[in-house]
Amino acid sequence: MAAGKPAVQVTGAKELRRALKTMDHRLDDLKDVHSDAGELVASRARQLVPYQSGALGESIRTDRRATGASVLAGRSRIPYAGPIHFGWPGHNIEPQPFLYEALEDRREDVANLYALGIEVLVEKLDRETP
Repeated sequence: MAAGKPAVQVTGAKELRRALKTMDHRLDDLKDVHSDAGELVASRARQLVPYQSGALGESIRTDRRATGASVLAGRSRIPYAGPIHFGWPGHNIEPQPFLYEALEDRREDVANLYALGIEVLVEKLDRETP
């Protein structure tokens, strides 16, 4: 080994690369888990959102992608979602972080949902691997 050049030997590196490539392809299998996790948080946010006309609560929705999900509130016709959630001191609006509170309330449920989804994915991969 040349001086100053660290060396690392990984046993099973070829198999690891093959498994990671397979796993990357199969991550689409988690789309439903992302959607379900997002909906868990969104449904709780709808319970926590301050109610005046109901429009803000009705605007809460999930945005699912292959890599995760987001929970959104507000639309162009409901531009006050941000000031309600984060507050606006200049207008004496106190923060009411209903989205953050919903995530905190559902944190364990979301973690369990992902744990189960990943377990199912690993079992599928085990069955497919020769």
